Amino acid sequence: MSQATQQTVREDGVIASVSGPVVTARDLDARMNDVVYVGDEGLMGEVIEIEGDITTIQVYEETSGVGPGEPVENTGEPLSVDLGPGMLDSIYDGVQRPLDVLESKMGSAFLDRGVDAPGIDLEKEWEFTPQVEEGDEVAPGDVVGTVEETVTITHKVMVPPDFEGGEVVAVESGEFTVEETVVELDTGEEISMHQEWPVRDARPANNKKTPRTPLVSGQRILDGLFPIAKGGTAAIPGPFGSGKTVTQHQLAKYADADIIVYVGCGERGNEMTEVIDDFPELEDPSTGNPLMARTSLIANTSNMPVAARESCVYTGITIAEFYRDMGYDVALMADSTSRWAEAMREISSRLEEMPGEEGYPAYLAARLSQFYERAGYFENINGSEGSVSVIGAVSPPGGDFSEPVTQNTLRIVKTFWALDADLAERRHFPAINWNESYSLYREQLDPWFQENVSEDWPEIRQWAVDTLDEEDELREIVQLVGKDALPEDQQLTLEIARYLREAYLQQNAFHPVDTFCPPEKTYLTLTAIKKLNDEAFDALDAGVPVEEITDIESAPQINRIGVQEDYEEFIDELKDDIAEELRELY
Repeated sequence: MSQATQQTVREDGVIASVSGPVVTARDLDARMNDVVYVGDEGLMGEVIEIEGDITTIQVYEETSGVGPGEPVENTGEPLSVDLGPGMLDSIYDGVQRPLDVLESKMGSAFLDRGVDAPGIDLEKEWEFTPQVEEGDEVAPGDVVGTVEETVTITHKVMVPPDFEGGEVVAVESGEFTVEETVVELDTGEEISMHQEWPVRDARPANNKKTPRTPLVSGQRILDGLFPIAKGGTAAIPGPFGSGKTVTQHQLAKYADADIIVYVGCGERGNEMTEVIDDFPELEDPSTGNPLMARTSLIANTSNMPVAARESCVYTGITIAEFYRDMGYDVALMADSTSRWAEAMREISSRLEEMPGEEGYPAYLAARLSQFYERAGYFENINGSEGSVSVIGAVSPPGGDFSEPVTQNTLRIVKTFWALDADLAERRHFPAINWNESYSLYREQLDPWFQENVSEDWPEIRQWAVDTLDEEDELREIVQLVGKDALPEDQQLTLEIARYLREAYLQQNAFHPVDTFCPPEKTYLTLTAIKKLNDEAFDALDAGVPVEEITDIESAPQINRIGVQEDYEEFIDELKDDIAEELRELY
C-alpha cells in the first residue's frame, strides 16, 4: 500500500472472532479482496468472505494476542503492489514489504507485527529521460520516458493501463521521486514513475501468441530433450532432496531471460537464506554485471504467516507482468506451489469450506490455472512484445505424483521435468527422469534450433530419445537374465546409452565450465556420442567382438566434453580418434 492509500484508512468495524490467520469482523463496510488493518496493532489482512454483517478476513501476520472487540479499519482498496523503478535488486516478503527496509526500521532481522513500508523507495530520486515531446499523442501502455534502474536494465516509464491517454501538454526531464509528475496530458491525467496494480488481476495485453523461441537454460537435458519456450510453463515435481531448488537456482542464474523474479513460497529458511546470501554475490554470466541487477526476490519462508504465502505468487507474477509490458522476457521461479496450495488448504479449512481431494479446496485447480495462465508470449497494449515464463516446483508428499497439486499442475503446464529420488541417490544430477519427463514445445521450437544451432537438431535428438527408450526396455531384461545373455547389438546399445546418461544427461552444477552448456555444445556433445554409435555398429557388422569395441581408449574421453572450454576443437579431434580406433579393428 502506498502512503497515500494508508491516509484514507477509516475505522469501520470490530473483531468478532479469531481463528489463526482467519479473523471475522462485524459491521465492516467492505468489498471482496479489500485490504484492511486488523486490531490495535494494525495487522494487514484481506477480505475473503462477506456474509450479512459478518466479514471474514485473512491476516498476513501472526494473530496471537489479537482478540474480539478490537477495531478493524478498511482501506477500500484491493491488495496491490507498488510498481516502478527500484523493484530490481530488492528482496520482499509475500506482500511486497522490502525486508531490508523493515530490518533497518526494526534494528533487527526479526520483524515486529504491524510494521509496513512501501514496495519501492518513495524518497529516492531517479534520472528521468523523456521519450515524448509536447504535442505527442500517447495511449495506455505507451512509453513516455526511461530510467536507468540498474546497470543491466533500463526501466521504461509507461502510461498506466487504466489511464485514458491523450496529448502531452507538459514533460519534464531531470531527477524526480517516483511519485512526482513527469508528464501531463490534456485530459488532466498526470503520469509519474509509480503505478499500483491489484495482484489478483492480470495486466492487460492485446494478444497472446504462440511462443517460438526457447528459454535457453544451459542445462543439456532441458535444452536438448525437454525445452521450455519463452512464455511457456513448466513444473518440476520431485520428492525431498531430489534437487528442485538447485534446478530452480540454476535456471535463475543462467536462463537467458532479461528479468528474473524468484518467489520462495513456504520453503525452508536455510534455503532462502542461501538464495539471499548467494544472489548478490553472483555474476550474471551474460553481462558480467551482478545477477541481482536483473532479479527481484520474494522471500516467504515456511515459518512466515500462512496467508502471506497464499498471496506471494500473485505478487511475483504481477511484478513479472509489469516488466513484460516494457517488452522484456521475464522468467518467474515459484518454489514451491505445493506450499502455496497448503496455505489455501489451511485457510479453506478455517473457513469451514467443503474439502476436495486430500483436504484441498474444491477450487484448487482453478487457482492453479489462474496463476499459470498469466504466463505467455504477449503482444502488449503498446505494440511491443514480451513474455512471462513460469517454472513452478511441486513438492508432492513422499514423491507421489498422483497427489492433487501435481496432477492439477500437469493438466495446465506444457513442460514436465520429473525429478527422481533414485537418480539423486545415485548422484546423477540434475536428477531429471528422462523416461517420465516431456515437453509439448518441442515441435514449435525445432525451427529455432534448426536455424540457430543445426539443421539436423530434431533428428539427432530423436535418436537419443529412441536409444534411451530402448535402454529402459533392455534393463528390465538384464535384471532377469544378465547383460551377457543379450545379443551383441543390444549389449552395444546399452554401452551407448551409458555415455548418453553420463556425458549428456549428467551435468556438474559446481564446475565453472560444465555448470552452463550453450545449445551448440549440447548439440556437439550428442554428435560425438552418435559418432561412437555409428562407428561402433559398423565395426560390429564387420565382425568385431563387442568387448573390443567397448574397450577403445578414446570413447571414455566423451565424458570429458562437459568440462572443456574449447569444446569444438576437442570434439572434432575426439570424433576422428573414435573413427580411427574402431576402423583399425577390421
